[in-house]
Amino acid sequence: MNDKDTNKGDAVDAIKRQWQTERPDLSLDAMGIFGRLKRCSMLMTDRLDNTFAKFDLNYWEFDVLATLRRSGAPYTLAPTELFSIMMITSGTMTHRMKRLEARGLIERLPNPDDARSQLVKLSQTGFDIINKTATAHVDNMENMLSGMSDTQKKELDSKLTELLAIFEK
Repeated sequence: MNDKDTNKGDAVDAIKRQWQTERPDLSLDAMGIFGRLKRCSMLMTDRLDNTFAKFDLNYWEFDVLATLRRSGAPYTLAPTELFSIMMITSGTMTHRMKRLEARGLIERLPNPDDARSQLVKLSQTGFDIINKTATAHVDNMENMLSGMSDTQKKELDSKLTELLAIFEK
């Protein structure tokens, strides 16, 4: 990249320049931040999806299996706990459970505390897949941030924590 290209900035800068030309009255600082967050999210999602696909999983399947795995032995949760943790509806969770059960990645067991419901348990196949996928996932995330120093990563994490706190109010 030459100096002329560097002065152009990124795609978000180009969008801001267009708005600045058309609407010089607008303050565009927040637009730059949100635009970059969105662009990072899109690029990050593509890279995450590529890693999950290597294990024949998609993002939501990884998310369900990872939630069960990190819950600790016996890797079993009630569906209500799962959909609460994952912030999805019960209908969505039911659909996902059916697909994961059909693939042999989870098992549904009777709930000894509530005869009206079943528990969701990570199967041995699901356990093996999520362990392999989690290792690749962590490596992938580390690789995505490899261009940053440890100090920069800590600063970014701190700022994103502050932003998340503002949004969660």
